[in-house]
Amino acid sequence: MVENAPPTRHVALQIPADHPAFAGHFPGQPVLPGVTLLAEVLEALLDVPALAALIGPAPRLAAAKFLAPVRPGAPLTIDLTAEPRAVRFEVRDAERVVASGHFERAP
Repeated sequence: MVENAPPTRHVALQIPADHPAFAGHFPGQPVLPGVTLLAEVLEALLDVPALAALIGPAPRLAAAKFLAPVRPGAPLTIDLTAEPRAVRFEVRDAERVVASGHFERAP
């Protein structure tokens, strides 16, 4: 655990069904693009000063796995866990993990 950083942070998120990222991705079966999901994770992380300090001003995405599609309006939970020089994330749709990975401080 990192001093002065919360060990874990939980953030509720719901991407609106009319979010522009769904348009054309994919017609008739809309899914949230991974880059949009990562942007939401990074924004949630940067909203917590102690976590943002761990990854610095130019964070690097060190790993990401997309495990299940995110459909319009899905209620998501982002779990952020502090580590030395990194923050791990896991995104869930109810009990199902849809994405995981970590951001780290650039070398």
